[in-house]
Amino acid sequence: MQNQIAFGEILDMVDGLPFEDQSELIDILHHRITEQRREQLAKDIRDAGREFERGLCKPAAPDDIMKAILS
Repeated sequence: MQNQIAFGEILDMVDGLPFEDQSELIDILHHRITEQRREQLAKDIRDAGREFERGLCKPAAPDDIMKAILS
């Protein structure tokens, strides 16, 4: 089982880092989050393609989609 560290403890540890390390940590986290979002988007696109191929969804104009969302 993994050791879990409370969020507050992580923040306290980061506070103890030099400014340059904190800045680098922010850059690393930003890049990781961006990559995770990119991977999730790619998965969602693949899933949508499979649903379309199975006939589970149909093409629609953006205006029609917005009307359905707003109704």
